[in-house]
Amino acid sequence: MRTTDKQTAKRADKQPRSSPLVPDSVAREIARHDWDSVECGCGRPAGHLVDTMWDAAEGHPAAVHALEGHAFRATRLLAPAPAVCGVLMAVWSAGPPRQATREGLLWALLRLLGTEDDGGSHEAGLYGQCAAHIRTGLPGLRDTAARSPGSVSAAYAEGILRLLDLAL
Repeated sequence: MRTTDKQTAKRADKQPRSSPLVPDSVAREIARHDWDSVECGCGRPAGHLVDTMWDAAEGHPAAVHALEGHAFRATRLLAPAPAVCGVLMAVWSAGPPRQATREGLLWALLRLLGTEDDGGSHEAGLYGQCAAHIRTGLPGLRDTAARSPGSVSAAYAEGILRLLDLAL
């Protein structure tokens, strides 16, 4: 058995991950995706992103930044982007994250919206699917933009609203 096969077997034997820091709604969003059936931007199955999504859901901003190259690159979305975006929006909607987490989430959402649709075979396209997820959090995004003018969070939120053509 190769090392990667052992790691895969270990993962299959493990109980689903849980954390007191992650609301049930976010855990369900992570679990509802068949991550291994999607090719990641790094060329491997996207199943390795599950731990990254849990880390992001627990509030680790570095985990959100680590999505670059896996869900998006400079100008394009990659196949895991809609699932990643769904999880990020579940984290956003679950409650007000602490400042560093909020800024990390907003940075990632802005990066996702700042790319071009890759014209994949998805009905709404990768960009359209991400935009639909992000639109579910519009009240919180508007509130963030209005509540702290001049802050990093407000700048990110304003950028997201502009990209969705919903500027304040």
